[in-house]
Amino acid sequence: MFTHIAYNPEILSGKPHILGTRLSIEFILELFASGATKEEVIKAYPQLTAEAVEEALKYAAQSVKNEILLDVKVAA
Repeated sequence: MFTHIAYNPEILSGKPHILGTRLSIEFILELFASGATKEEVIKAYPQLTAEAVEEALKYAAQSVKNEILLDVKVAA
C-alpha cells in the first residue's frame, strides 16, 4: 500500500519514516504544520521526492482515519 514508508526498530526506534532516510512521518508533518510548503520541504531535504512527501501525508491521514477516541470516566 505504501511504497515510501518504512518501519525498522533500528531506525528512529521503529517510528514510521521515509524509506532510505531517517526522516519520520511525524517530522514531515511538523514541517507542514509550521507553514512549510511541499516545495520548501523537498528543497530543504533533497533526499525526499514529491511522491514520498505525498505518501507521508496520505499515511498520516489514514492513521487518523483509523483512530478511535474513548471517553472513559473513572470514579475517584
